[in-house]
Amino acid sequence: MTVPNLPERYNASTTFIDANLEAGRGNNPAILYGDQTLTYGDVAAMVNRTGNALVKLGVRMEERVMLLLLDSPEFVASFFGAIRMGAVPIPTNTLLRPADYEYLLNDSRAVALIVSEPLWASIEPIREKLKWLKHVIVVGKNPAGTLNFADWIKNESAELTPADTARDDACFWLYSSGTTGFPKGAVHLQHDMVYCAENYARGVLNINERDRTFSVAKLFFAYGLGNGLYFPFYVGATTVLYPGRPEPKPIYEVATKYQPTLLFGVPTAYAGLLAVEDTAAYNLSSVRLCVSAGEALPKALYDKWLARWGVEILDGIGSTEILHIFISNRAKQARAGSSGKIVPGYDARVVDEEDRDLPQGEVGNLLIRGDSICAYYWNKHTKTKETIFGDWIRTGDKYMIDQDGYFWYQGRSDDMLKAGGIWVSPVEVEATLMLHPAVLECAVIGLQDKDELVKPKAFVVLKQGHAGSPELESELKTFVKDKIAAYKYPRWIEFTNELPKTATGKIQRFRLRQREATPRVP
Repeated sequence: MTVPNLPERYNASTTFIDANLEAGRGNNPAILYGDQTLTYGDVAAMVNRTGNALVKLGVRMEERVMLLLLDSPEFVASFFGAIRMGAVPIPTNTLLRPADYEYLLNDSRAVALIVSEPLWASIEPIREKLKWLKHVIVVGKNPAGTLNFADWIKNESAELTPADTARDDACFWLYSSGTTGFPKGAVHLQHDMVYCAENYARGVLNINERDRTFSVAKLFFAYGLGNGLYFPFYVGATTVLYPGRPEPKPIYEVATKYQPTLLFGVPTAYAGLLAVEDTAAYNLSSVRLCVSAGEALPKALYDKWLARWGVEILDGIGSTEILHIFISNRAKQARAGSSGKIVPGYDARVVDEEDRDLPQGEVGNLLIRGDSICAYYWNKHTKTKETIFGDWIRTGDKYMIDQDGYFWYQGRSDDMLKAGGIWVSPVEVEATLMLHPAVLECAVIGLQDKDELVKPKAFVVLKQGHAGSPELESELKTFVKDKIAAYKYPRWIEFTNELPKTATGKIQRFRLRQREATPRVP
């Protein structure tokens, strides 16, 4: 399967930047950001200036440029500017810790980092440990030894010929979490964004030039990157970018101010929005469709949202490796609790442990085929072969297909879990808890809260001389938050005398999951 009408020599920036100018949209609003409105002409000039500035720095074809940026026009300019001059941008999670960034920057061998001023504090402690990084550009006030983004691009030309890339060249990377806690760089190609925009954004959402998108999920997510950037730019629509934390009241305020037609979120965000009792000051009447992904949307949340705001949430499933949503509900055909039906351009199989196809109604492992699947994991040959084989990719999800072709999520085929739509490795949380002097051993699983959303729970065996208490529970939660990304901390901690294990001593997380059947309030 290929995207139609793409020449062999192709640079993705021509579709998302040049095509809008050629269609006469140069004066149309592309980005709404705070009190700023940037037209497609403004964006094109900013993209080209950024690309030219990277060339002047000496960044070469295929070299990596890491983006540690809040949602902003500078993110857009850096992403497409790097692509346009032939480099490979890597949008990166802004919620991580310095040790995580040290790994990502050294693993990717990024030669340049473009970072928002508030995030510099996570880079400064590791600056001397970064073996390949030559240039740091800061959006905002820049410390000594770094460049100021605005000054860096202001004198550059607003014209730039796209690099002579092929449609199957590397375009950008996105890091995906791994079961070992070490992220994997998913290498996406020049044609991947077009494939997702045509098949999902146009084919399922019917996105068009009159739409205005607002994504609660940030641009560094594969999900948010489509929602808030290349989907609207594919059709000449307008995106609303918000750099702040995705908390309920600011989300309502942004949506009320800018009146988006498409609202993208994750189930945890919708639950938070529904928890706001007084919404009289907010107006979502402009929204024609809501979209959810990142984790399964419980039927109860779908029903409550529909009752509160009178608009459907179209749940779907996507992944970093496949780039965006490949199974989705449709407007006026949504089946609450399901992930929907296969998106045009993709194929799905539900198989047993020997990869034999299973009949409808049986639970098995989900395989997906489609031309937006990443080419491979950077320097992870064995993991690539385990995950991608031929045209197919193993999603790691368990699914069942009903007689009407709707897909129903049944859980993970490994121990990974999601909190707020972001992957969490139990191994990483367990390893962090084990650093505390009171912890002898522990196990982490996913547990549903009162909104039927999955959050981490830890079972902890204490060392001799220590006793479980509410104070120690609070201390352990804070300990984890201070060591790794805060969203990974266990919402519940249960002190126990022993953990279920195999004869060889391996902890059996599945037995702990079996014991936990009822939702709990964190």
